[in-house]
Amino acid sequence: MRILVTGAAGFIASNLIPRLLARGDEVWGADNFFLGKRSYVPKHERFHFHELDLLDLEQVVRLFETAKPEVVWHLAANSDISFGTKYTDFDLKGGTLVTYNILEAMRRTGGKQIIFSSSGAVYGEPTVMPTPEDYGPILPISLYAACKVACETLITAFVHNYDMRCWIYRFGNIVGPNPTHGVIHDFVLRLRENPRRLVVLGDGTQSKPYVYVEDCIAGMEFGYRAAQNAVNYYNLAVDDQTSVTEIAEWTIAAMSIDRSEIEVTYTGGPRGWKGDVAQVQLDTRRMSRLGWRPKLSSHQAVRRTIREIVEQFRNGPPS
Repeated sequence: MRILVTGAAGFIASNLIPRLLARGDEVWGADNFFLGKRSYVPKHERFHFHELDLLDLEQVVRLFETAKPEVVWHLAANSDISFGTKYTDFDLKGGTLVTYNILEAMRRTGGKQIIFSSSGAVYGEPTVMPTPEDYGPILPISLYAACKVACETLITAFVHNYDMRCWIYRFGNIVGPNPTHGVIHDFVLRLRENPRRLVVLGDGTQSKPYVYVEDCIAGMEFGYRAAQNAVNYYNLAVDDQTSVTEIAEWTIAAMSIDRSEIEVTYTGGPRGWKGDVAQVQLDTRRMSRLGWRPKLSSHQAVRRTIREIVEQFRNGPPS
């Protein structure tokens, strides 16, 4: 297939693109390296990378005219929720307006299929847990989540008006190699810098479902093949949750730090930062009924990721 991947130097994309190339797809990628890493961009005769700002609509249209993709994996976003809180228009521009540009470029060039990475954060702090896809009203508590809601509605409107199809996935927390940020990434870097003290945001009880990136990608591909409605939307998560305290303790152990010689301090409060949904449980029954299940539990995914990132960052984080 001819495939275009946005956010091509980012975490999920850097794990996806080798998979696409291995099965023979022709892949175009776009990234501006805000969070993505140059070292994550593969060199391959069937991979065509474009460094560009997706806020530039005419550049985006030219890319689509060149690539003529049969399907777009739209993974570009600011996935650092705290950053979007500091700069209040950042998610609006880098998420919502970029998504509009992708959809408009599809409309102008005849693109018909889009796979979109949304987030379980769209539900805000729901009263029903595990939270199903039809929960409402959706009341996000971060600008990042509000952006994802806006993107979802733009996508479904374009699908209805221009005979497109979409696959929208509301993720749990995705973990694995090639991170650009996140709790495991941050703990490893902090402990490399100072193995005698670790600061943990919040009170450590924050608990979320962590999905291994290979499971995430496999689930998205499975849904793309199996779900054939014009609008397809699913929670993509696991059934268990892992706390921040557990991640901290497992990271300390994986880095062979004597627990008696390190001070772990907590900043306090039920959440790590404004906009952080502290307790997340996503209802995964619709994906299960579709026929897909993850291979790794949340605990297994976190433990594996800690080992991988400790090894990957042994000589410092990727550039």
